[in-house]
Amino acid sequence: QVHLVESGGGLVQPGGSLRLSCAASGTIFSIYAMGWYRQAPGKQRERVASISVGGFTNYADSVKGRFTISRDNAKNTVYLQMNSLKPEDTAVYYCNTVPSSPNDWGQGTQVTVSS
Repeated sequence: QVHLVESGGGLVQPGGSLRLSCAASGTIFSIYAMGWYRQAPGKQRERVASISVGGFTNYADSVKGRFTISRDNAKNTVYLQMNSLKPEDTAVYYCNTVPSSPNDWGQGTQVTVSS
């Protein structure tokens, strides 16, 4: 199993930015495609960004052009740069493999976008 710890969330104004980090341990990080997921209250969890072993990225239409996923395999860390944040981005953000592993969800980090 992999242990994932998300950090970097917080309260920001609309139009603001945050950089989320996901630190992984307990497995060989560099061989897995990774993704960022989010879950808003009362909503299903959805994937917003992914990055392959080779560095190819993909984004949900709702965040394309605003979010950037990256990875540093030497640090066993995945990042999500979030710009031009909107209130509808408010959610708990998680990282996981792609496809996700049900046993690997961490605590997530709260992102709240509000005036």
